[in-house]
Amino acid sequence: MTVRIHELPDPPARDPESGLGALRTGKGNLPLDSVGVHATITGHVAGIDLVQGFHNPFDVPLEATYIFPLPDRAAVTALRMEAAGRVVEGTLKERGRARRDYDAAIASGRRAAIAEEDRPDVFAMRVGNIPPGERVTLELRLVQPLSRDSANEATFRFPLVVAPRYIPGAPLDDERAGPGTADDTDAVPDASRISPPVLLPGFPNPVRLTIDVDIDPAGLPLTDVASTLHVVAEENGRISLRPGERLDRDFVLRLRHAEDESASLALAPDEAGDEGTFTLTVLPSGEARPRPRDVVLVLDRSGSMRGWKMVAARRAAARIVDTLRTEDRFAVLSFDNVIDTPRGLDLDLVPGTDRNRFRAVEHLAGLEARGGTEMLAPLLEAGGLLADPSRDRVLVLVTDGQIGNEDQILARLAPRLRDVRVHTIGIDRAVNAGFLGRLAALGGGHCELVESEDRLDEAMRDLHHRIAAPIATNLSLDSELDIVPDSVAPRLGALFPGVPLVVSGRYRGRPGPVTLHGTRPDGTAWTRHASPVRTTDRAATHLWARAHLRDLEDRYTVGEDLEQRIVDTSLRFGVLCRFTAFVAVDSDVTADGRTLHRVVQPVEAPSGGVAQPPRGAARPLAARSDWTDDIDVPDFLGAGPAGAAPLAPAPVPAPPGYGAARPVSRRAAPRPTGTTFKDEIARAVERLRAVPDTPRDRRTHLLTDLLPALESIVRRMEAHSRDTAALAALRDELRTLATTPDADVEALWTRAFETLADFTSRRPFWKRGT
Repeated sequence: MTVRIHELPDPPARDPESGLGALRTGKGNLPLDSVGVHATITGHVAGIDLVQGFHNPFDVPLEATYIFPLPDRAAVTALRMEAAGRVVEGTLKERGRARRDYDAAIASGRRAAIAEEDRPDVFAMRVGNIPPGERVTLELRLVQPLSRDSANEATFRFPLVVAPRYIPGAPLDDERAGPGTADDTDAVPDASRISPPVLLPGFPNPVRLTIDVDIDPAGLPLTDVASTLHVVAEENGRISLRPGERLDRDFVLRLRHAEDESASLALAPDEAGDEGTFTLTVLPSGEARPRPRDVVLVLDRSGSMRGWKMVAARRAAARIVDTLRTEDRFAVLSFDNVIDTPRGLDLDLVPGTDRNRFRAVEHLAGLEARGGTEMLAPLLEAGGLLADPSRDRVLVLVTDGQIGNEDQILARLAPRLRDVRVHTIGIDRAVNAGFLGRLAALGGGHCELVESEDRLDEAMRDLHHRIAAPIATNLSLDSELDIVPDSVAPRLGALFPGVPLVVSGRYRGRPGPVTLHGTRPDGTAWTRHASPVRTTDRAATHLWARAHLRDLEDRYTVGEDLEQRIVDTSLRFGVLCRFTAFVAVDSDVTADGRTLHRVVQPVEAPSGGVAQPPRGAARPLAARSDWTDDIDVPDFLGAGPAGAAPLAPAPVPAPPGYGAARPVSRRAAPRPTGTTFKDEIARAVERLRAVPDTPRDRRTHLLTDLLPALESIVRRMEAHSRDTAALAALRDELRTLATTPDADVEALWTRAFETLADFTSRRPFWKRGT
């Protein structure tokens, strides 16, 4: 196979005087010495082996921690540890149990490793009891779908570094969740798990990186290949990375194919039983008659966007403004620690006239990077503007996505962005693709990633198709297959001209065709039929399981009680998620009882990037007063109520020529600042705990006094679809206390204490087992 390989432009060279690189100690260098990636691309799926080599240069046993990225849509299906000629296969377990097994092995002197997921694209590897001078190799097995765009181009993206992320919120007094450099906060309670130390600029390349990619088009004519790193092509179809590259940006291959069929249905039966996985691919054609649109463009102008990213972001936003028509309405919000709007345009939707578009482009042209990435408030603002169901509603976010409070943002936005298409444009060489993909999925939108200015025009052409009027909405599946309920992933959104739609799910029984139904903008029916083709590819089931687990985890984030279902699904299909972990434990004792030397592997500074400040330096932004009602973020996020406003320095003033820079005021909450459901219940427990030996009347009074607070908590938790069964049952018992003279107050007091104490003792999944 012979194809052309195009290399995208190099980033600016590092300044040789920018740092001394003094990260050598008297005991040696860093433990991670090699990373190898071998991928086999077959059609639109890649199977990947990731090999990490750790060496102990110290004179005592070593435990090394490495915080690293993986493709956000990849399914991790295996862990293998090899050392001293011994091979240990990892086992997937519930996360708390896996941690206990790992800790027990380390305490007993046995070699062990554990792989955990903290974000869809951020993982942590720990390997302990490496004897002095020994080398341990850890191998992860992954399967990854290639993303596809409207030009029938498939993209293989493998991230190589976790970029520094902006961590908003107030520091927590609780134990740290991980070994990273950032403090855990009420907005990012696991910040210390996603913040590895960063190598000094100018430090010699500490890790040997190898990447090999074998490409099998699987019958799809391959016409072109482009790469972001220096690669060479070999005659057997393998593409290899040239030696000397650093782990400082995403590795991207783009493969252009000739157009394939418009609809296909692949069925992958399980090896045992009568179930299987189906994958439906639809490539729609044709154009739709445009409807008037409401478009809100949100642009990140925070400090991490400095340099080429800010230039590209301004260009991308201006291109979107240029596509607007007079019958469209739009708003432009730029943000850092404050929200800016174009001069002369209020914080509201305005018609897409030439004058208004000129003002918007003029505003965009003058933006410079500054401040912190306080992203929640502008997104809430945008959602508040998109309230007219008679129009197509579109939200576009342009950012590098380098934030830590992803869960907090998704929890607040999910109930407010129903029927709003959310498109994200990620601009970075080490972009936070996991968050941007999750956010886009909220509204059936698309995440477009841009790693260079040269890539921008192509990306914007693709996004133009997706922002345009859809061919069909209200999609549903009609099938002779017996589709397992609530198994289709991702959730069906809308169809756009030339934009592939790929959905998968589980089925039972006999195979059969599938028909995709939708509604055209004029109200008429749209259908596409696909006949089944059997396949023995096990990757289809792993990819479905990964997509389904991500959907369940996002629903958990917004309050659904799905933890056990997530764990069961992960273990059944052998795919890692945030609630499980792979653990490998050797049976041989390798340590001699000496204290472990613990090292957290520093990572490269992202190519062309700007380090984020660890925490915000200004008051967090807030949302419109009519959008911040009395709602708590779920307690596992550690976030306070909508009215919380931590003290901080004043916002940065707007530069001349801009609209007013405005931190929009919040509605004050009637609860103490920074409290959560768990905080409120903890106070109730303390009141009950303080009176264990008081008379019946006193306990009756305390239980009666507890009722209004408990009713309020249950009502607000139910609004977030939280599991309130135990608390609601206690509330109902307390309601009968006043009308039941012979009530067993002692038993009720004990039950109240145990129920509330059990709720407050639940540990977040990232701290279990510790």
